[in-house]
Amino acid sequence: MPPPPDRPAGGSRIARFTRAEHRVHRATATLMAVCVLTAGCLYLPFLAELVGRRALMVTVHEWSGILLPVPLLLGLASRALRADLTRLNRYGPHDRRWLRAALRRRGGRPAGKFNAGQKLYAAWIAGAVLVMVCTGLLMWFTDLAPLVWRTGATFVHDWLALAVVLVIAGHVGMAYQDPESRRGLRTGSVDAHWARRHHPLWRPGERRGEEQE
Repeated sequence: MPPPPDRPAGGSRIARFTRAEHRVHRATATLMAVCVLTAGCLYLPFLAELVGRRALMVTVHEWSGILLPVPLLLGLASRALRADLTRLNRYGPHDRRWLRAALRRRGGRPAGKFNAGQKLYAAWIAGAVLVMVCTGLLMWFTDLAPLVWRTGATFVHDWLALAVVLVIAGHVGMAYQDPESRRGLRTGSVDAHWARRHHPLWRPGERRGEEQE
């Protein structure tokens, strides 16, 4: 079977992620999955009846939500992770070109180590997790806030949870369309041809990364 276009036979591989970054992503994804699954058991009647043990589901949901930011906070000890967070938070003219091309379903999408879609997803999910944790705490510690605050927190928490599920589903769907991207996160390296095609502005090995874009 011939190799796919993004990964020709004998192609060289370049480092993309460190082991620490892989572990942070895996731990965060696991905690997020637990949050989503336990939320389903609390809000969807057929899952609630199937699983039962509502009190246990509530406890697991609460603690998985509280622990959700912990992998990233621990990962900040990694220089590589801090550098990638800086890249994710830095936007340039090429990102606007990428978004326009993506919306028009055209080629020629310039990107550094992370494309504009990945940057927007990272920023959105980080903000969503922060809001979910804060509203969840208001719902958990009922004596800390008046009823009107808890009611508002419940409304925001529930509807934002639905948005999070939809966005994560889109994120997973995009990932499954790009096997080499998943392989890079899993193994830490990607095919050089794939990198040149999808991230032409990325210069692996440069300490300051995308400042040259």
